[in-house]
Amino acid sequence: MSTTENRKISVRVRVISFFAVLALLGIDQLIKYFVDLCLKNRPAVTVIRNVLQLNYLENDGAMMGFMGGKTALMTTLAVICVAVMLVVIFSGLIKDRVDYWCCLFMIAGGLGNIIDRAFRGYVIDYIEVLFVDFYIFNFADCLITVAAFVLIFYQLFLTAKENKRKKAGDNP
Repeated sequence: MSTTENRKISVRVRVISFFAVLALLGIDQLIKYFVDLCLKNRPAVTVIRNVLQLNYLENDGAMMGFMGGKTALMTTLAVICVAVMLVVIFSGLIKDRVDYWCCLFMIAGGLGNIIDRAFRGYVIDYIEVLFVDFYIFNFADCLITVAAFVLIFYQLFLTAKENKRKKAGDNP
């Protein structure tokens, strides 16, 4: 494969990545717009009784209200995290597709919450799981959390696979 073909593939992947992040970010902001419009100052809406409800919450901190009232600090930390992931992605350091897409999902989620903090002064949370004592979260949080777990478990899987391969190579 020539250098030109590699560059075309790289550009194609970057364009797809850009639109994927844009789509996920759009979904997040659209959901938050409708949550703000339909749920603010209203009682929670049951989706599945005793399991899941939509409940409007303005979160000016981090997960579970940690660091409440520290919007500027949380925004700064989120911007730094997203910037680092963008640098890593566009530097070409990530070669694995799973790692790459996990980073893109985390970027989209991070940007969604950054937009909330920058323009509202808080993040709109609305998903409340009822069968466990858990915090209220949003779609952007889901993107970040699911991508982080997939990334961790995928890396553990790769490490285990590599260790197994090394052991098999040591024992002829």
